[in-house]
Amino acid sequence: MTVELGHFALVLAACLALVQSFVPLVGSLRGDVRLMETGSATSIGIFALLCLSFAALTTAYAGSDFSVLNVVQNSHSLKPMIYKITGVWGNHEGSMLLWVLILALFGALVASFGRDLPATLKANVLAVQGWITLAFLAFILFTSNPFTRIFPAPIEGQDLNPILQDIGLAIHPPLLYLGYVGFSVSFSFAVAALIDGRIDAAWARWVRPWTLAAWVFLTAGIAMGSYWAYYELGWGGWWFWDPVENASFMPWLSGTALLHSALVMEKRSALKIWTVLLAILTFSLSLLGTFLVRSGVLTSVHSFAVDPERGVFILAILFVFIGGSLALFAFRASELEGGGLFAPISREGALVFNNLFLTTATATVLIGTLYPLGLEVLTGEKISVGEPFFSMTFGPLMLPLLFAMPFGPLLAWKRADLAAAAQRLYAVAGAAMAVTIITLALTHGTRILAAFGFGLAFWIMLGSLADLGYRAGLPKAPWRVALARLKGLPRSAFGTALAHFGIGVTLLGIVAVSAFETETVTVMAPGDTVQVGGNTLRFERLEPRNGPNYHDDVGIFSLVRDNRRTVTIESAKRFYPARQMPTTEAGIYTHVFSQTYVSLGDASANGGANVVRVWYKPLVTLIWYGCVLMALGGAVSLADRRLRVGAPARRRKPASLEAGA
Repeated sequence: MTVELGHFALVLAACLALVQSFVPLVGSLRGDVRLMETGSATSIGIFALLCLSFAALTTAYAGSDFSVLNVVQNSHSLKPMIYKITGVWGNHEGSMLLWVLILALFGALVASFGRDLPATLKANVLAVQGWITLAFLAFILFTSNPFTRIFPAPIEGQDLNPILQDIGLAIHPPLLYLGYVGFSVSFSFAVAALIDGRIDAAWARWVRPWTLAAWVFLTAGIAMGSYWAYYELGWGGWWFWDPVENASFMPWLSGTALLHSALVMEKRSALKIWTVLLAILTFSLSLLGTFLVRSGVLTSVHSFAVDPERGVFILAILFVFIGGSLALFAFRASELEGGGLFAPISREGALVFNNLFLTTATATVLIGTLYPLGLEVLTGEKISVGEPFFSMTFGPLMLPLLFAMPFGPLLAWKRADLAAAAQRLYAVAGAAMAVTIITLALTHGTRILAAFGFGLAFWIMLGSLADLGYRAGLPKAPWRVALARLKGLPRSAFGTALAHFGIGVTLLGIVAVSAFETETVTVMAPGDTVQVGGNTLRFERLEPRNGPNYHDDVGIFSLVRDNRRTVTIESAKRFYPARQMPTTEAGIYTHVFSQTYVSLGDASANGGANVVRVWYKPLVTLIWYGCVLMALGGAVSLADRRLRVGAPARRRKPASLEAGA
């Protein structure tokens, strides 16, 4: 009965989405306030119904209800409860239900916290959200119903893909979807404004918090996914330029450009066309990512193998929303008024420079991702576009942008003095050059690119703090005065500095692990040793273990550090009988920011030893710590009162009331 209730809630949600798609829009065209207000009620109702539907599916997984086909295909009675729950979205149907649930969540948030929005704009935004919700609910109901029954019900399920039986699955997809789907609000604001024919600085002020929130979640989701692949797949890499990885990276790049463009539009009423187009393109790239993962056109550890019918349905959704929004943009673009003028050397100019490089980098990743698919469709020839292509194209595009990053916050609006901004960065430049020279000296001049990369990373990190120091009056102002000035700065200033600092930290980790990591592949028997990162790794023994739904052969290694301290590292070959599938569980020991990474391979031909891959990865964790700092910087900026749409202003009580209190 619970399963039927979940299915019925999906159908009701689709009916409400149909109402939301048209009634508020008609109300905005007629100026009817009552019709416009239906958008808020239906948004909240859809979210409540989808919560009920998602809870019903979760209950079926938790109770191992094998009369539900989706549960049979992706669960097992012996699976730990945490993985039964995360298995709800570890498959195509369940993940789409989570996708549309988050979409409904954002619609409900706009309805609840958009009290200060103009009535017509809010109605149009909710109507566009209704269109998207209706399209994906129809996709779920007609092609991907998670509540389909199976009769007779089997005694046992087929288990979840073993690679997904990890705590990372509990964190990575929800964060990623909050980012993916969060950009739907920016898209809806753009389309709603184009329908209304009115786009101004106030519109940019309203759209920025939603864009920033989505960007924060997407940053955290990509970082979590990168680390999950790093430790779970046992391959030792942190980024593979996998097409599905690129599918999440592209909206992050364009979303970053959108954030900066909206800032210029809010401050100077400029870059209107840029901002609206980026809002459309960012969510369009999110939809493209959904198509790539679920259409069956890609073979990837991230993708769901599905039938072509689903791919055609999603392709139709892409055509309607991407094609329709771009057509509306082309129709309205000529009516968008230009904003304030500014000199090329100004903060606006720096942000335009930023957007040019970010959008070009996005186009580069898009071409590298789609070109093999297009070539295969047209000619039948299969090619692979991997790391060499992206290293030769994406990397050089990022270098000018990274070098210019510290200048942006130091430039004045409208017209700026580049020489004055450079003077404020003299100390930063000196420190970066010192780091470069020291690295060259320590590597005897053999790692020139690494030295340059370290210098660039410190240039970004220290440069991100230069603006805060300048605004505090350092080094001339007394420290008490400087501290008071810092306390008076808006939170967005600290958020910007923190996010830019995080980019430098991530770059530092990338350069260090790319230039100085070591890898050893050897055959080891118990008692054998190997040198790794200046330490000694000893293979102690191979120990069989049994888990709730798997069997382990655990390799136990001891790492002798500094010739005295020993730590234990365990790496395993794991086998899941239900799926008849093996996995590799990496053993990782973290010392400060570096890691020793051990991956146990298959037994050798003689049966007395195993192939073992050992990496020493210096400063590798800085890659993810930097991403955490970026997301934290976005969260700090989001906490700025100026970005809290609908936050009521504090008012003093009248004097007469205070006297009578």
